[in-house]
Amino acid sequence: MSSITLQNITKRFGEKTALNDLSLTIQDQEFFVLLGPTGAGKTTSLRVIAGLEKQDTGDVLFDGNSMTGAVPAERDVAFVFQQYSLYPNMSVFDNLAFPLRSPLRKLPKGEIERRVKTAAETLRITHLLERKTAKLSGGEMQRVSIGRAIVREPRVYLMDEPLSNLDAKLREALRIELVHLQKTQGSTTVFVTHNQIEALTMAQRIAVLDEGHILQVGTPHEIYDAPATTFVATLVGTPRINLMQASRQDGRIFVKDSSVRLPPLTGIDLPADFLLGVRPEDVRPTNSGEFSGKVALTEPLGVETIVHIRSGENILTSLVPGITPIGVGDEIRFDIVRERLHYFHPTGNRIVVASA
Repeated sequence: MSSITLQNITKRFGEKTALNDLSLTIQDQEFFVLLGPTGAGKTTSLRVIAGLEKQDTGDVLFDGNSMTGAVPAERDVAFVFQQYSLYPNMSVFDNLAFPLRSPLRKLPKGEIERRVKTAAETLRITHLLERKTAKLSGGEMQRVSIGRAIVREPRVYLMDEPLSNLDAKLREALRIELVHLQKTQGSTTVFVTHNQIEALTMAQRIAVLDEGHILQVGTPHEIYDAPATTFVATLVGTPRINLMQASRQDGRIFVKDSSVRLPPLTGIDLPADFLLGVRPEDVRPTNSGEFSGKVALTEPLGVETIVHIRSGENILTSLVPGITPIGVGDEIRFDIVRERLHYFHPTGNRIVVASA
């Protein structure tokens, strides 16, 4: 497998800048996720790595060696697309074997059969090998599509939202299988998604992109617990983080249009006005809570309940375990976990808390 380095990559399509001076290093044998909304530059990044798009400026390196002059076939990457891209009139076996029979490889029949069998066993599609792909379900077709990448035994796997067309149950099952596959093979995998659950559950590291820029690179824990901007904070986490306008007065935090007042802080230099972020799980209803509000809405989800609490003109979202007896219109008290508060400049950038 290979490490991948993107050095100052810029890619334009007419007047649209898809990637803007993007630099990034993906480690050998790493499961790396590119996360961002539509138009962030995720797929363009993959296509530049694969050589399907040529960057306007910058360099692409595999293991420190420039790939900029190499055509896609020379880069030895396997691309799994969002659409299945299978041959409907061929059997599953022939679809899996197809890349191994190309003039570039011309592998012996025995080696082709070995690789196809191994991939089919890994993805649990051995019983489908003789079936035409036109007769497969969506989940089965995506397994075959992934299998066609596996048989090549490439240097790098590039996956462009491969789970987005599947239902929730199949997405969950294939998430587990892809992570297991990557760990057992020790493959370098770059996975594109706009789904923050996929990113948090699958990645060893995540790069958050927006409009061709990288906003933050880190582990799922770092991205969630220390978001670099309000954009990252709202992109990651369900329900979304509570973001409220706040001010510093006489050493205390005042949340605008709310009864929430917090004591002085140490180790942080707050401007007069800023944004205060509170994750829903850190808003905790309790009879002895310091703050009060009225329940505007509850959303029972079985394993947890989302409670929307009106405090002044603000609505705070709280996430509590299980089914709660709290009902709409109830006056409740709640606490906020102060050690887990997030502070942002009005520009959206994180205010860093000094180490003790």
